[in-house]
Amino acid sequence: MKKNSKLSGIYLVLVFILMYLPVAVVIIFSFNESKLPVRFSGFSTKWYQELFQDEDMLEALVNSLILGVSSCLLSAVIGTLGAVGLSRIHWKTKGIMEYISILPLMIPEIILGMVLMAFFYLLNIPFGMLTLLLGHTVFCVPYILMEVKARLAGMDPSLEEAARDLGAGAFRAFWDITLPLIMPAVLSGSLLAFAMSMDDVVISIFVNSPRVSTLPIRVYTQLKTGVTPEINALCTLMLAFTIAVLLIYTFAGKIAKGKNRLFSTKQK
Repeated sequence: MKKNSKLSGIYLVLVFILMYLPVAVVIIFSFNESKLPVRFSGFSTKWYQELFQDEDMLEALVNSLILGVSSCLLSAVIGTLGAVGLSRIHWKTKGIMEYISILPLMIPEIILGMVLMAFFYLLNIPFGMLTLLLGHTVFCVPYILMEVKARLAGMDPSLEEAARDLGAGAFRAFWDITLPLIMPAVLSGSLLAFAMSMDDVVISIFVNSPRVSTLPIRVYTQLKTGVTPEINALCTLMLAFTIAVLLIYTFAGKIAKGKNRLFSTKQK
């Protein structure tokens, strides 16, 4: 028994090393004085200073953040309403509709990008931030829809029915009962969609214009001339931001659970 636990511990350590060693290397070399990412020649923060002085990189970062937040907000509304609608219908074609709703996740990105490019060209929509927003929304919606649909499947429908029996309308019952219960799923799906939006290269290249640059496209184009340690510094800052968001989300979830328990105790 002890031997099995030791082997499990060793296996777990190896898995964590394989997962987080590349991240640790990026963080370490973001403070490297040398430009060559082959040896650590000394501690320096000059790459962070050069990053904040690189206007093109900062502009691309701002565009990506605006695009990620906007596409997540739009996807949250569409995905949440879509999941609620699918949970309330009992048509024979419901399974087909659910499959179609997550189809953008199964289509290869290069195919989806070409389809969106042809569709926007057919509608004569100018390529730029608008087409980027529409394209990112297309593949962000399924992430939120799946999360909310799974949460609705485990929710007791009698809660909303009780609110309707007490005189609440359909919108009031959804706003006061259903939405607070599915909000953790909406937030988790939105965080995942935001990460996918910030990471997308293929679809963005097809639906973008030369006048607008996002962070992934900027980094991708720099591969032709060589990536500087500024990218390591940028990745480190984005990793710190992601960890901060996750900590805030976890802390907020604990506070919400504590309030719910306090409310339940007072009710009793």
